Amino acid sequence: MATIRDVAKLAEVSVSTVSLALSNPGRVSQKTLERIRDAVAAVGYVADPLAQSLAKGRSRMIGFVVGNVGNPFFGDIRRELENYALEHDHFVLITDSSGKPDREQALVEHLIGLKIAGLALSPSSFGPDYVNFVEGLKIPIVCFDQKVRGIERDFVGSDNYLAGAMLTEHLLQLGHRRIAFIAGPQHMHTASERYRGFVETMASAGVEVNPNYVVDGQFTRSAGYEAAMRLLIQPERPTAILGANNAVALAALQAMQELGFNCPGDISLAMIDDVQWSNVITPRITMVVQDTLKLGGIIARRLLHRITSPAAADEPPQDFVLAPKFVPGNSCRRI
Repeated sequence: MATIRDVAKLAEVSVSTVSLALSNPGRVSQKTLERIRDAVAAVGYVADPLAQSLAKGRSRMIGFVVGNVGNPFFGDIRRELENYALEHDHFVLITDSSGKPDREQALVEHLIGLKIAGLALSPSSFGPDYVNFVEGLKIPIVCFDQKVRGIERDFVGSDNYLAGAMLTEHLLQLGHRRIAFIAGPQHMHTASERYRGFVETMASAGVEVNPNYVVDGQFTRSAGYEAAMRLLIQPERPTAILGANNAVALAALQAMQELGFNCPGDISLAMIDDVQWSNVITPRITMVVQDTLKLGGIIARRLLHRITSPAAADEPPQDFVLAPKFVPGNSCRRI
């Protein structure tokens, strides 16, 4: 296997010059750089990223830690981050915490051991120990999706209150008053804000929320299915169901169909966040969606700025919160 010494010998320069040319080509003359690049190609030299990490104290790798890499929401963000990182000679390491704080901490510690340059993190917890752990990390971090009180880092996310309020207002405008809400874990920022948007919009319209119509779906398909079943077997069923995320809403649609209900003929349905192939689901579900591409772009630019700019360490953290978009379907009817 070719070494950096082989490159230096063929290019007739020192090993330190080769190292400088590979790590910071702008500090080497164009003529020398061309000789070194020709030599690299001739001997087939490939730089060892781990060795470079140990030498520099950090690598060109970026950690990406989320609760479910299979979720299209995270997939879109990851793609934008990866594209931007590659344009700036950085690489993304993707990990899945399964929403478990202990697993997330172990993954982050492992990434730190690999000398990552920075971290894009969707937090999975919120307690003081968790906050202290994140705050104690000595690398650039951008948190996204879940806003955690006490974590003083850049944050990128959507206006989740507005997402819940928009769909609630839409259902109210259609004449619905018996509106059910399949909620997410209330310790999560996204879930609590979406629920707050629902409750306050109902209150502004003078409509009391029936506590029997608020059920916990845990943002998962299995819990969402059980929650929907509890709603659908009530003597006085809701006329509309609002799913706090795509997983619980699709589970509700499945429960409706299994019990023989028609959507929207018998029960209307709306959800927050899109799903893959949503245009072939019958009925097409009315939804509010986040601009994942724009979110991913902001995360990428902010994190690379924190990594590459010497002055960025002194900049105070900033929040970037985007408005979601209402996408009408045919799953809600006027009553």
